[in-house]
Amino acid sequence: MTYEHILVETGDGVGMITMNRPETLNAMIQDMSREVRLAMEDLDGRDDVRAIILTGAGKAFSAGASLSKDGKNFSRWADRPAGPPEGGILPWEVRKPVIAAINGHAAGMGATWAVMCDIRIMSEEAKLVFPFVRRGVTPELWSTALLPRLVGLARAMELLLTGRPIMGQEAAAIGLVNRAVPREQVLAEALRMARDIAANAAPNSAELAKAMILEHLGVDMHQVWLREHHALRWSGQHPDSAEGVQAFLERRSPRWQGGLTRETAKELVPVANRRLVRAPVDTGRGD
Repeated sequence: MTYEHILVETGDGVGMITMNRPETLNAMIQDMSREVRLAMEDLDGRDDVRAIILTGAGKAFSAGASLSKDGKNFSRWADRPAGPPEGGILPWEVRKPVIAAINGHAAGMGATWAVMCDIRIMSEEAKLVFPFVRRGVTPELWSTALLPRLVGLARAMELLLTGRPIMGQEAAAIGLVNRAVPREQVLAEALRMARDIAANAAPNSAELAKAMILEHLGVDMHQVWLREHHALRWSGQHPDSAEGVQAFLERRSPRWQGGLTRETAKELVPVANRRLVRAPVDTGRGD
């Protein structure tokens, strides 16, 4: 296949996908995301590939969604159909082990793409950040289901609700990535691990093990997508999403408009968040 925004290499039983927009820090655009999914589907169907690596060209893994000055990036999600993206497959849908070689900063969609992979090798000097709430939108790409299972509920709450960056060594210490190594060793370590899997792990056994691990997470991945997508579409239409993007690009503090009403929360997250939404104050007067 011919790609415009990624590079694909194979050898020694390993397929490597490199996001290749280094001039934008590999910022995600729909065409590149689709090419990555198509490449994963192609490599997943090849008998000579037994493990896959996802990495980025240049200094970054991926800076996340490409942001425009008008701040309307996320409002355009309203035009996308509900359900997982069409064309290709995602890392957790690939039967074979997928390793993220996080060679540099991973933010937003860059971070969630890494979380969707099975194993993560990260540069000690890199930052990984889930900045969604700081842009006025909700987390996406299964991060609300996968992140708590990687690092525990308390740490997932902190990372997703503050949007603070985390460096490689801390990410390894809390289990967000498997290990942190010097930047120049990231790809070599990922290749060493992928080649070891390709040479020493029986393909059927590895694929069945991955499938069972994901099934035994106890979550319906399709329902996770639908809920995240619904919440992201709603938050993307809210003025806070444009304000979050513009404040980031202008390097100033955001001026938010306000929180959820009880009715909106019930619609977006029917059960889980009812108790977390502002309730009317009980004045003791029966009103």
